Amino acid sequence: MHYADYKTILSATNGMNVYRGCTHGCIYCDSRSLCYKIEHDFEDIRVKRNASSILDRQLSQKRKRCMIGTGAMCDPYIPLEEELGVTRSCLQVIARHGFGLAIQTKSARILRDAGLLTEIHKKARCVVQTTLTTHDEGLCRILEPHVCVTEERVRMLEAFRDMGIPTVVWLSPILPFINDTPQNLEGILDGCIRAGVRGILCFGFGMTLREGNREYFYRQLDAHFPGMKERYIRTFGARYEVKSPHDAALTALFKRVCGQHGILHRPDDVFAYLRDLTTGVEQTSLI
Repeated sequence: MHYADYKTILSATNGMNVYRGCTHGCIYCDSRSLCYKIEHDFEDIRVKRNASSILDRQLSQKRKRCMIGTGAMCDPYIPLEEELGVTRSCLQVIARHGFGLAIQTKSARILRDAGLLTEIHKKARCVVQTTLTTHDEGLCRILEPHVCVTEERVRMLEAFRDMGIPTVVWLSPILPFINDTPQNLEGILDGCIRAGVRGILCFGFGMTLREGNREYFYRQLDAHFPGMKERYIRTFGARYEVKSPHDAALTALFKRVCGQHGILHRPDDVFAYLRDLTTGVEQTSLI
């Protein structure tokens, strides 16, 4: 872990990452890609110094409230957060200024800040997001080794449902020849239905591979799925977009189940839901 000085915390689109790097160890992580220009070892977390003070200044200068997004690149609840509390201090700033929040994490540590998230939701709006990739808990411990397993994340979603805070799931990535089965998809969707999620983001069934994350992913395939790397190379070559051969069938199943249960599932609709600062409005018209 090391600190670095930054002039801003919010991006032009109101996104925020207080950490750079991650220790979750997910074998497919796109954030390892060299295009993101993380100049240090990925597990050596860079902490943005005085993040909450910088955020306070930036929010004070905004003329209009909006939704603040965090967690898209680096999880705000890595284990280091327990010690440093940088995410929590930024949530306190967001609550004080009355802005909304769309926060994404794979960690049930977020429940520590349930009171703050409830305060934000009462003043403006809060949406909690998490990623689900596999219904098989043993496989989950391989794909996402240092983060809580799927069932724990589903219980986290249920807890926020009971608090009245809406939730969204990212169904991504689905790894060809590993978790691209109807049984896996049905198991994940059952959890989403049980937790009452408002939307599921899915961009097709597959993954992306580019310089940086490709090499790490292939090393993990060699360690956990002997022969699978060679199958990927034979099937996909050096493609950026690696699509499951079952994409069409899985997409049809996904759309059918979401439609039956009133779950937002078109990406544009889900992103619109995440950006909407309107309090207490159910957007069923988008389904």
